Amino acid sequence: MAIFNSISKIQYEGAKSRNSLAFKYYDADRVIMGKKMKEHLPFAMAWWHNLCAGGTDMFGRNTADKSFGAEVGTMEHAKAKVDAGFEFMQKLGIEYFCFHDVDIVPEAEGIKETNRRLDEISDYILVKMQETGIKCLWGTANMFSNPRFCNGAGSSNSADVFAFAAAQVKKALDITVKLGGKGYVFWGGREGYETLLNTDVKFEQENIARLMKMAVAYGRSIGFTGDFYIEPKPKEPMKHQYDFDAATAIGFLRQYGLDKDFKLNIEANHATLAGHTFEHDLRISAINGMLGSIDANQGDYLLGWDTDEFPFDVYTATMCMYEVLKAGGLTGGFNFDAKNRRPSYTVEDMFEGYILGMDTFALGLIKAAEIIEDGRIDEFIAKRYASYRETEMGKKIVSNETSLEELAAYAEKMGAPELPGSGKQENLQNIVNSILFG
Repeated sequence: MAIFNSISKIQYEGAKSRNSLAFKYYDADRVIMGKKMKEHLPFAMAWWHNLCAGGTDMFGRNTADKSFGAEVGTMEHAKAKVDAGFEFMQKLGIEYFCFHDVDIVPEAEGIKETNRRLDEISDYILVKMQETGIKCLWGTANMFSNPRFCNGAGSSNSADVFAFAAAQVKKALDITVKLGGKGYVFWGGREGYETLLNTDVKFEQENIARLMKMAVAYGRSIGFTGDFYIEPKPKEPMKHQYDFDAATAIGFLRQYGLDKDFKLNIEANHATLAGHTFEHDLRISAINGMLGSIDANQGDYLLGWDTDEFPFDVYTATMCMYEVLKAGGLTGGFNFDAKNRRPSYTVEDMFEGYILGMDTFALGLIKAAEIIEDGRIDEFIAKRYASYRETEMGKKIVSNETSLEELAAYAEKMGAPELPGSGKQENLQNIVNSILFG
């Protein structure tokens, strides 16, 4: 039975269309730099926001009805969400979804019953996947909402809570493999601390690594061949999150020997909360060989928390796609970890949010490709570092064939270097603007 009867399949109508339920820039089969747009942009629906979040905040209850005709908190409701989600994805042409364990079923009092429910609903999801061709991008376990995780999961001070978290990870991996998921994500959730006065940071980080190593061992043993991901976030819900940003997460993975199995799932809103740009964390991930997947959203620069807005900033989306194209693409995809604003509570709003996000990244892809094909930025960067390729001493530096003594003698003979050349920042920014808006 159709749930979104009032919504037809969303079509591409072009930039001049005034139809709010049509794509303006996302043309799935348009070829950009040798690949179809849908191949560059493997979009995914986030189960938790799209099918679960009704607009509740600390000041008020739900504005949106996400019951989909069933009693909330029941397995009938869980199946209704599956029906709604697959109809939603089909009408938008979205080919992937992402989930937490407790997004897809109501959590029971004991884990044995929760696991039985997960088996039941994953059977139901699997049938829908086979009928539609829609795939699972990644799965994960929610180890932050339940009060038991008030001090974290892997980082918990309680061995019993750690064991329960491990059980959740095991089952979430089982379901991810069952559904053919390409990845498995560890979002730290509450893996962090509020005050050092009651925290053994070294022990907590070692325990997080222990949980991740067990997850890798188990996942590989049941045939999971995809990437594990860490999703960096600097704060919220904990004041000090252990996975602060891309560089911190990469350092953690290398310290504990997890870097061969893990990549990063970079979220735009998390990067800006860390005081970076979205493209900064993408670049740091890419140059370390750890750019895996993306949570496509944005935050509000006037607010200091994770607002998870649908992306509409074309400049940021362009810089994101520039990094993705330069890196050769993603092993994962673009998951819309985004939610409608609380006053946007209608069925049409659900679709329009995704249309906005998909169009924004499609336009970003188009413009990023134009920047690369234009070539002026690449040409400038190559010239900026030319002294390391074109001078004898520069060549010796990059080939590790010199020493401090030789360089000191060289500098003494030189006297003083000339200024290193203009960075041309304003000119380069103008080039980007001319491509975006010219």
